[in-house]
Amino acid sequence: MAKRDYYEALGVQKNASEAEIKKAFRRMAQKHHPDRNPDDKESEEKFKEAKEAYEVLTDARKRAAYDQFGHAGVDSSMGGGAGAAGGASFADIFGDVFGDIFGGAGGAGRAGGGQRVYRGADLRYNLDLSLEDAVAGTTVKIRVPTLVQCGTCNGTGAKAGSKPETCTTCGGHGQVRMQQGFFSVQQTCPRCHGAGTMIKDPCGTCQGHGRVRDNKTLSVKVPAGVDTGDRIRLAGEGEAGENGGPAGDLYVQVSVKDHPIFKRDDSNLYCDVPISIVTAALGGELEVPTLDGKVVLKIPPESQTGKLFRLRGKGVKPVRGGPVGDLMCRVMVETPINLSSRQKELLQEFQKTMDQGGSTHNPQASSWLDGVKKFFDGMKL
Repeated sequence: MAKRDYYEALGVQKNASEAEIKKAFRRMAQKHHPDRNPDDKESEEKFKEAKEAYEVLTDARKRAAYDQFGHAGVDSSMGGGAGAAGGASFADIFGDVFGDIFGGAGGAGRAGGGQRVYRGADLRYNLDLSLEDAVAGTTVKIRVPTLVQCGTCNGTGAKAGSKPETCTTCGGHGQVRMQQGFFSVQQTCPRCHGAGTMIKDPCGTCQGHGRVRDNKTLSVKVPAGVDTGDRIRLAGEGEAGENGGPAGDLYVQVSVKDHPIFKRDDSNLYCDVPISIVTAALGGELEVPTLDGKVVLKIPPESQTGKLFRLRGKGVKPVRGGPVGDLMCRVMVETPINLSSRQKELLQEFQKTMDQGGSTHNPQASSWLDGVKKFFDGMKL
């Protein structure tokens, strides 16, 4: 039987925030959890379905894969999935969901000695690139302010020669249970704040936090063809985790700066090429720039402003694959300025010869004037 869409299973829109997804899951869990609906197979299936959807949509990596590939993108990476939730107790599931409300932190787990560990936060770095570097690809060095593991205490937060002691309030669990009506939920321990341990003699360098603020210099390889809005993920280069937890990721957000000559539209490039009225009328050749160097563009006689000329293969090769785009050159007939007396006389003589030819030389102007005449004639009626 085909799986139902995860967003539909939770009753949320595809652009729903994580908070909206959690709220929707709490609502579904209250209604369909097996502990509240014994021997009700339909409710049990709905709960499993909602739990599976919740696990995917609250994980940024899995959600991105699901949005792009559907169920095929996440089935192999879900581990226990919804089936594992079938044996979870009502209190366990709500302890997980309500953890954020009562101060719990996401990504928490247990270290070997029972100490609670937390994954470090993801970071974002805005990278401005020139069009040339975005099209060709490049390697850049960036400096990122972040939290790193304290080298003095190796992330424990305790002074040398001492170590964290088990919290007496939560017994090292980092969570305490509280009763909420007919079910119980767990909240972060108010004494150790979820760590499960207490530091009586803190490290002098990090003041017991286990992390210190520092700057990291990283080398980022930018693939050819990136565009504004693309992201480059550097796994494990985010903030250091707490109590030895894994580091977060760094997301480099690409922004391509405006170019003085070219404008990009997907894989194609566009540029305006000014030409003289003589070249426009008689035709000719001129050099135009491309990102690979100069090329000769042939202008046919009687070219008009706005005419596009395509230079195939002179655009951008998309970062996700596909054919190289084209360079579209749009000619703009330029009106001469700062004319001498003799140049003005020549143009006046030229205009007289043009007037003698009637609409032969100016078909667009004649067509426009005919349209204007019909417009005013219609107004007289």
